Amino acid sequence: MTAKNVYILDGGSLVIDRSQVLWHIDVGTPVRFPVYSVLIEHPDGLIMYDTGYDLEHVNHVLPFEQPQQTTDQTVPAQLKSCGFDPEQVGFLVNSHFHFDHVGGNKYLTNATNLVSKEELRHAKVPEPFERLGYSDLSFDYPGTKYEQISGDIEIASGVWLYETPGHTAGHYSLLVEMDGQPTMIFAGDAAYTQENIERQIVGGFHLDPTAAVESIRRLKRLAKTHGGQIFPSHEMEPFLAWKKAPSYYSG
Repeated sequence: MTAKNVYILDGGSLVIDRSQVLWHIDVGTPVRFPVYSVLIEHPDGLIMYDTGYDLEHVNHVLPFEQPQQTTDQTVPAQLKSCGFDPEQVGFLVNSHFHFDHVGGNKYLTNATNLVSKEELRHAKVPEPFERLGYSDLSFDYPGTKYEQISGDIEIASGVWLYETPGHTAGHYSLLVEMDGQPTMIFAGDAAYTQENIERQIVGGFHLDPTAAVESIRRLKRLAKTHGGQIFPSHEMEPFLAWKKAPSYYSG
């Protein structure tokens, strides 16, 4: 059986320069962008993809990103709005371990974290330019249950992780199949925006720009092969049009 319902959880917003959205383009132009997580209600249990950012951490370490997050936009509150508790999430996948994708991990204490070994290594021993990105290590709390994965993998029927490195070493994008619905492809930071995809321009923050371009091309191939819709990670206009929790996409 494929996924039953897919929820998009609103985690607030941040600000970055447009040159970080599209490498070297429109330097000095601030852009406010959404941060969200994905909750999959599946016959095999609850699966979560990314957990947004922790407001206290961003205010302390990255205040220049001007976080806006209400109490209703925290992971526990968003899950509660869908009728679930954090402890019910069985599996967690972070597209990567940057601070704006791991801030709510600490609430999912019963979840098994499916993790790329390469991504975990970079988070714990980052290159100098990666340190701010990997500044929130609260995801690695005592008792965290890790399961290492590699390559493309189907983690539940119709729920696939595809390797899309470049932004970071072990980045994963998510593909979800539902009966009677178009396939949903969550790009993670392999594509901040549709413009990244259309123009094949990578984001300004990356480990390997050549790999990042190939990952954009891979997302486009997946969308074509599966007849799917790509959901970019950090673009406000399409985000505002999507169904957000407690509403959901249903199979």
